Amino acid sequence: MLYQANCDLPLEIRSRLSDAEQELYRAAYNSAIHWYGKASKAHQVALSAVKMQAAMYRHQTI
Repeated sequence: MLYQANCDLPLEIRSRLSDAEQELYRAAYNSAIHWYGKASKAHQVALSAVKMQAAMYRHQTI
């Protein structure tokens, strides 16, 4: 299942992530679902992308 907009994301994701993080999650998820074909793996990939982006942002601001 591809997510067309942030409002289509699961409530857990919408409540935990900022709008920018939701955009990143959605893009990574949609890409990963094409690549792996499994929702659970796509979810892991998308969360990893959000975590990596957050870590990069923290590193830049130090």
